Amino acid sequence: MVGEPILTAIDGSESGERALETAIGLAMRFDEELIIVNVEQGYLHGDVAAAPLEASSVEEILFAASSAILRKAQEKANRSGLQNIRTFSGLGDPASFIMQMVMQEHPEFVIIGRRGKSRFAGLLFGSVTQKLVALAPCKVLVVP
Repeated sequence: MVGEPILTAIDGSESGERALETAIGLAMRFDEELIIVNVEQGYLHGDVAAAPLEASSVEEILFAASSAILRKAQEKANRSGLQNIRTFSGLGDPASFIMQMVMQEHPEFVIIGRRGKSRFAGLLFGSVTQKLVALAPCKVLVVP
């Protein structure tokens, strides 16, 4: 591993899954570390089934949902042969958390889906994606 890591932000959506596949392929091709980020936005959705029954707060439930998404993503990357992987969970505003990770980790690329599964998923280009394209100091690859 010589260069900078590749960071991908996923949310469990189809677009996020395609972004993950692209990130895995690039990380393997260039022998780079893959950083996978998931940010839960504070509202419950279909992934809450992954929450432990003993969870005592909404925050714990959201982190459990995030952990489930990240675990599946890491397993997929491992099955592809990629071993150098780190994952990060966050809560709150996805664009802010992803930008925080970009500033901390200095990736060569951020790979993100065109739109995720937010409450506004019907929009052509998601607001998180728009913010990252506008603000990230590195290359941002948007996967349809």
